[in-house]
Amino acid sequence: MDLSRVLKEDRERIIQEYVPGCQITLAHIIASPDKILYKKLGLDPKIDYQKAAIGVTTVTPSETAIIMADVALKASGVTLGFVDRFSGSLIITGTVSEVQAAMEAVREYCGEKLGYTVCPITKT
Repeated sequence: MDLSRVLKEDRERIIQEYVPGCQITLAHIIASPDKILYKKLGLDPKIDYQKAAIGVTTVTPSETAIIMADVALKASGVTLGFVDRFSGSLIITGTVSEVQAAMEAVREYCGEKLGYTVCPITKT
């Protein structure tokens, strides 16, 4: 028996590809997050944690995060925590109602104006 042939036949090769589409892949609200989460994310720690929320979104193409940040800021009184045009990540902070309003405005704009596929907003 040819051992090299057996070893080649037993191997399975998996190729994974990232094929970006026009979509919001994550839209999540963290209501009343723990103080340590703000610190670890590098967000403003001088807030009322009982009323606070963090909104986290990801999008492809990643440059859309810039547009989403603009829409979110104009939709409510949220603060921009982080925007990354290379990974498509956006983090906003504010009260639960501000973050909710901003996330809904972002979903609506991307879905209706840009024709993106949008995921539902989840919340913890």
